[in-house]
Amino acid sequence: MSKKFKNDIEGLQSGLHPQTLAYWYGVIINEAKEMAPSWLSDKIKVKQDPILPMKFNLDVSKRAVRYFMIAVDNNLDKMPKSTKMYFLKVEEKLSNEMDKSLV
Repeated sequence: MSKKFKNDIEGLQSGLHPQTLAYWYGVIINEAKEMAPSWLSDKIKVKQDPILPMKFNLDVSKRAVRYFMIAVDNNLDKMPKSTKMYFLKVEEKLSNEMDKSLV
């Protein structure tokens, strides 16, 4: 029982490693750029902070947010659970920012 618990915890931790998050950001950004019109594809970027590797600066124009969110939704089932939770939180924050801009 404790071995299963240990494996579950290690699995959750590995889903939040900076390399794992960077990989999934890359997958999502590439897919979003493919979906977006050519004039919007350069408006979808992410940059990993070199000093704080867990920090990612997402630079997506308001018009391109929907492509980013569609790409996240398309990839959620492929992600480890903790990575999935991370990107669901990213989507929530993007939605809140979009709602603020409408007011």
